[in-house]
Amino acid sequence: MTSYGWNMSAISEPEFSKKTIEKVQLGERGSGYRAQGAIQDFNSLRQQCLSQGILFEDPEFPATDSSLFFSKRPDRYIEWRRPMEIADNPQLFVEGFSRFDVQQGELGDCWLLAAVANLTMHPNLFFQVVPEDQSFDEGYAGIFHFRFWQYGRWVDVVIDDRLPTYNGQLMFLNSAEKNEFWSALLEKAYAKLHGSYESLKGGTACEAMEDFTGGVTEMYQMDETPPNLFSILLKAYERNSMLGCSIEPDPNVLEAETPQGLIRGHAYSITRVKYVDIETPHQVGKIPLLRLRNPWGNEAEWNGPWSDMSPEWRFIPDHEKEELGLTFDTDGEFWISFQDFKKFFTALEICNLNPDSLTEDDLSAGKKRWETSVFEGEWVRGVTAGGCRNFLETFYHNPQYRVTLEYPDEGDDKCTVIVALMQKNRRAQKRMGADCLTIGFAIYHLEYPDRLPKPLDMNFFKYNASVARSPSFINLREVTCRFKLPPGSYCIVPSTFDPNEEGEFLLRVFSENKNHMEENDESVGIGEVDDRVREEPQPDKNNEEKVREFFRKLAGDDMEVDWEELKEILDYAMRKEMHNEGFSKDVCRSMVAMLDVDHSGKLGFEEFKALWNDIKSWRAVFRLYDRDGTGYLNAFELRQALNSAGYKLNNHVLNILVHRYGTKDGRVTFDDFIMCAVRLKTMIGENRQTLEDELLDVY
Repeated sequence: MTSYGWNMSAISEPEFSKKTIEKVQLGERGSGYRAQGAIQDFNSLRQQCLSQGILFEDPEFPATDSSLFFSKRPDRYIEWRRPMEIADNPQLFVEGFSRFDVQQGELGDCWLLAAVANLTMHPNLFFQVVPEDQSFDEGYAGIFHFRFWQYGRWVDVVIDDRLPTYNGQLMFLNSAEKNEFWSALLEKAYAKLHGSYESLKGGTACEAMEDFTGGVTEMYQMDETPPNLFSILLKAYERNSMLGCSIEPDPNVLEAETPQGLIRGHAYSITRVKYVDIETPHQVGKIPLLRLRNPWGNEAEWNGPWSDMSPEWRFIPDHEKEELGLTFDTDGEFWISFQDFKKFFTALEICNLNPDSLTEDDLSAGKKRWETSVFEGEWVRGVTAGGCRNFLETFYHNPQYRVTLEYPDEGDDKCTVIVALMQKNRRAQKRMGADCLTIGFAIYHLEYPDRLPKPLDMNFFKYNASVARSPSFINLREVTCRFKLPPGSYCIVPSTFDPNEEGEFLLRVFSENKNHMEENDESVGIGEVDDRVREEPQPDKNNEEKVREFFRKLAGDDMEVDWEELKEILDYAMRKEMHNEGFSKDVCRSMVAMLDVDHSGKLGFEEFKALWNDIKSWRAVFRLYDRDGTGYLNAFELRQALNSAGYKLNNHVLNILVHRYGTKDGRVTFDDFIMCAVRLKTMIGENRQTLEDELLDVY
């Protein structure tokens, strides 16, 4: 796994664009999904099809039942057809694109449709997801591509245009114009990204909003809204944020309709937020209104005050109606007062856009952008998967991130901070039975950061309470919360609820003013050997001499040993630690390969002697932590043991070492501990430099 972090506020404009809009093809290493698959380059594949006179058929997402469902078989015959087999004169767009091009089919992915409808409101964002270099006319070869943001990168997803149909009609997402196919193809690309159409069942609009923009989404329950919610909505709309909302579903009826014409368990998009001028016979003023859209795009609309043709509209001046573009069509779109919105809707989602999503026109118009920092990490069983604060003895093993807030918001003495913790790849792993982990985070104030250890130890968390935290631990893809914090230094600790739950995550921090963020961890290098190791009594000198004599006997006339002879020596000398099982041949081969200075394939006496002295020291370290004599170390103890051996490690390297040398249940055997120590000594060497990048590259 590649780990990285960057602070967007500290990057110059050209570098900023390069960092934040990194693009990869699906299957490319680091794309965030299916790294083992083939890399598919749209332009080269299209050119290949054109030169051969064939239409593209995607081997990575075939037109078979496996691309539709992973838990069942279709209940009827489903035929995959290309657009020209579905409609006459197929087009990607018919008279452009709009929110009315998105209509739900049989798949339970209205959350996706709400986000797609919202995307059409932002042309610059839309064409980032739907590239303009494709059509059904010039250069058509049955191949299309779309781009989605996945965990810090933009992933280019190639598909063929074979779409699932029943009785000649599209089964899933479709457009009101029967010969328009951009929305159906977009849904197919998104299904491919996650493994199947079925993987798209169930979700929140914020998930798709983030995948279309790279933004950070906030969720509000309407019974717990802040008093300035309309102001938050208005500012979000003015910053081009994408907005969605929903009503709690009826457990007994799927998408039940309320007496007010609203659909429960259904994702709506908010397409306008405005204080609207109003003139009554007795009063002139402004009223807060919202424009919403039902992704079905049909007659299922709000029927209360400010609905289509309602009498309230007679109090709105004509110039205001014109500015609003007011129409009363049966299109699923309607206006509602803010008060009724809070009364009848139960959840609100706001997607705050990444800085790179704003165009130069936006910036020149005075729109502001967030300052952001991004870090990738992972929870590894027995190493960095420490669980929540309830588990004090392991909590401090979690990854830690230090963020410094220097400047308060304009006109305020505090800093607005949005913290977003996202777990990676869980939807794509649905077919393997992987559900979302229960995740959350806690924030601690660092009053004197330079006096504190890196990372913070158990004593810190024992005597210091968090100053902020996620509202709850929850099994969603992302947990997000907005805070107001005084300027200062803070430590964010992301975790799963229970220890030893493994997963990868992305941690993002949005702030109104610049923030500086770094991992609160050690640098990789050489440290001091533990005094308890130095002071351990020396082994019996007679036994030592026996080992040396054994070496001479096995080495023969050339006074060198190969890996098999080295194994005999070590098995004899370390038989107690190895419980008479012996070192593995892989460990012994690796030792010879890494310490064979003259490349003879063997170790001479001086090379062996250096290794032998180190192994004695490492054995003493192992004994310190293997208190019950089982021959294993708990992976949580590995960092401490290697520190005692004189090696300073951070979480990235530690995770890699446990992946390589630990067992499935998070234990490290004696010979693997020795192998780990040998590898560290060889990589770090005697120059005492930090070689984290080199270690990461090796693994």
